Amino acid sequence: MTVTVKDIQKARENIQGKVKYSPMEYSKTLSEITGAEVWIKFENFQFTAAFKERGALNKLLSLNDDEKHRGVIAMSAGNHAQGVAYHAALLGIPATIVMPEGTPFTKIEHTRRHGARVIIHGRNLVEASNFAHKTCDEEGLVFVHPYDDELIIAGQGTLGFEMLETVPELETLVIPVGGGGLISGIAIAAKHLKPEIEIIGVEPAMYPSMNAALRQLKDVKCEGQTIAEGIAVKEVGEITKEICREFVREVVEVGESELEQAVNLFCNVEKTIAEGAGAAGLAALLSYPEKFKGKKVGLILSGGNIDPRLLASVLTRSLVREKRIVRMRVIGDDRPGLLGVVSNIIGSSGGNIIEVAHNRLALDVPAKGAEFDIMVESRDAQHTQEIIEALTEAGYPPRANS
Repeated sequence: MTVTVKDIQKARENIQGKVKYSPMEYSKTLSEITGAEVWIKFENFQFTAAFKERGALNKLLSLNDDEKHRGVIAMSAGNHAQGVAYHAALLGIPATIVMPEGTPFTKIEHTRRHGARVIIHGRNLVEASNFAHKTCDEEGLVFVHPYDDELIIAGQGTLGFEMLETVPELETLVIPVGGGGLISGIAIAAKHLKPEIEIIGVEPAMYPSMNAALRQLKDVKCEGQTIAEGIAVKEVGEITKEICREFVREVVEVGESELEQAVNLFCNVEKTIAEGAGAAGLAALLSYPEKFKGKKVGLILSGGNIDPRLLASVLTRSLVREKRIVRMRVIGDDRPGLLGVVSNIIGSSGGNIIEVAHNRLALDVPAKGAEFDIMVESRDAQHTQEIIEALTEAGYPPRANS
């Protein structure tokens, strides 16, 4: 094994006092929702809002004076970039970060704010990585890999010690998996402290790269627009793959709906912000409740750097799923006051009209008719149904479009 428990213990000494010992709390509500006993490690409390600081700092502290003078380069879709940029600035090390096109603006802005030179290049992580390696060779920089590096893995592994120190009775750790650095380090530390503990990884269904690597599957598609872009990795690390093969029980896949639901629950239940990748552990509990029912489960909220527009979209879409926002189509006679009558029925029923579109020219509507698309906000699905029934009883039966 290329990474040992001693390496993780040394990493812990290196980063102590420079990286937050993040809180770990029991969630009564999420436990009730999922059927498991859920503890959450809030790594979004780190200064850069993600666990990546641990490995990045451990790597940077290992550099000699010549390497520090030459500077470092990293490739990242966001959180590794910020971890490297932030701690490189504190240590006086020049940092260059290559980020692929489509990286959330908030992550690009924060990385630049930490003083790094940011280069946007490549349609995906593979192209960004190739460019970063090319630039590294041309400029004589030191490459700081986001996951396939012993020092990075050891730094991330410090989380395993902290989780089991705080809650030693944990039976299962559910860890997001991209390239495998986080789960590899945690698995080594956790299995050392508690050999019987289960380590389960979580990947977005669009990017089942670790599953494919462990099962030696060929030609597995890893593509698509996932909200868990932080773990949307096409190729896992060689080092991490072997560690996972030894210590990780299984890697499960989660869909976009569950990832969105997990982000929404963290916001509305825990009153904290999680990005898609950061919420993957909770998404696994929502996707496979029978697998975790009754177990003492440790989750890592591994990152909170979600684009504000995406967060707004996710929260609004959750209201649509819960039928707390619904678009109703009403067709009636084109006569003065019709919209006022319909609006009065909705308002009297306790609904809130958000938006109205009035269409007289649709060909599927009679020439003397009118069509209204009305977006209504309600308390819940039952309240929405009550509004629909009130409109129907008044002679204006709506069709729910969303």
